[in-house]
Amino acid sequence: MLYHLLYQLLFRQYGATSESYFYKGLNVFQYVTFRTAWATITALLISLFLGKWVIRKLQALKVGQEIREELSEEHQAKKGTPTMGGVLILGAVFISTLLWARLDNLFLWLALGATTLFGVIGFADDYIKIVKKRSLGLPQLQPRPGAKLAPP
Repeated sequence: MLYHLLYQLLFRQYGATSESYFYKGLNVFQYVTFRTAWATITALLISLFLGKWVIRKLQALKVGQEIREELSEEHQAKKGTPTMGGVLILGAVFISTLLWARLDNLFLWLALGATTLFGVIGFADDYIKIVKKRSLGLPQLQPRPGAKLAPP
């Protein structure tokens, strides 16, 4: 959104013909390295400022890790560790991407779609751990009986 607002609208309309350094400075928004750096900083700041709040909310909702009983005493200390932290990561990535990226790029939407699908897999894994109280999470796919596997 910032690219379209600051570069497409302001710079193209006023900066190309203006002598103002402000409008001419908006030209940096066309560079992918500039926007990537600021998107990274934005995602980091979102994670830092919202991280404690998200963790407290997850703890309040009792969204915690289940631990198998047969594991060691040291491992039992991890019981109740909040899961679903991917919500914070995905939120930070999506917000910073929507702020800084060129939204007319097909590859951007393909990458966000793939990220969303991986997030859905992570959510399903954590959901099984929490609701079914099964510490193994999402099971791996098993080949059908009699199916030939491809050689490595």
